[in-house]
Amino acid sequence: MGRNAHAGEATISSDPTVGTTVAPRAKGKLNVQRFVIPYRIYGSGGHSLVFLNGVQQSMAMWHSFVRRFSQNYRIVLFDFPNQGAGRILEGSSYLDLDEQVDILDAVINATVGEGRLTLCSASWGGVVALAYAVRHPQRLKSLILASIGTRANQKMIDLITQGLEMVKDRSQIAAGIIESFGKELPAAMKNRIVSQFERMDTESFKAFFQHGSTVISVKELEKVVDLTKVRCKTILLYGENDTIVDFDDVKFLASQVPGSELRVIEGVGHFLHLEKEELLEVYADILASLDLMPRDEPPSLKP
Repeated sequence: MGRNAHAGEATISSDPTVGTTVAPRAKGKLNVQRFVIPYRIYGSGGHSLVFLNGVQQSMAMWHSFVRRFSQNYRIVLFDFPNQGAGRILEGSSYLDLDEQVDILDAVINATVGEGRLTLCSASWGGVVALAYAVRHPQRLKSLILASIGTRANQKMIDLITQGLEMVKDRSQIAAGIIESFGKELPAAMKNRIVSQFERMDTESFKAFFQHGSTVISVKELEKVVDLTKVRCKTILLYGENDTIVDFDDVKFLASQVPGSELRVIEGVGHFLHLEKEELLEVYADILASLDLMPRDEPPSLKP
């Protein structure tokens, strides 16, 4: 049966008031091909956690992880183009999957030492993480992938299709996103989604829906990424109230990735820790179970 690649999350603002009280050890911008990629490094632990945002989200979505885990781990955050402060210098506003994997590889090479690392992702970021795992298996210790399936379900397809027809009514699109899969978000975050859509420039708006349209046009994720070649330990997290990723599809994904583990999280939807920050304790349990603290890998000498 044909399966579409999974897409989908709202635009979560990188509003500076939604910040972290932990100062970065290093920060900067990378020039990667035709893109400018901002990054931040927190903590000095021996094992590196690199976080991948979802579509149109920014590194701000992971600040609660910085507060919780930077004392024990080295945390790397960054923005893809069309996210936060990520920029496209020239060419199309569209990024294909290969370009996104190249960007991730450049970030890792610039911020992480020689040891193996863990990728943590949200939604579409998980597709990029899986593609990276296939291309660079020697770099990874583990994957922790949240809110990812192999296809956008009908609700997500309808939302993208309707959004393309409502270009002039940005607030209505934001309301549709919240109604469709953001009901569990705190009120302040819902307000930021509405505000950011209302302020979104035409090019960013087009890029958001162009990406969604492209993703749902891909019929089978397993034909885009050879999931059988993922070699590292993989944890899949699914919120039981997620309305745009079907549970059966997540189980199918788990069956395709060798040795993967699926955990269903009660009481949350697509946005997981953004809905309930106490969900970080689930991540703490996972990180402890993966035995990530290095015994034979020296601390990174990267900035």
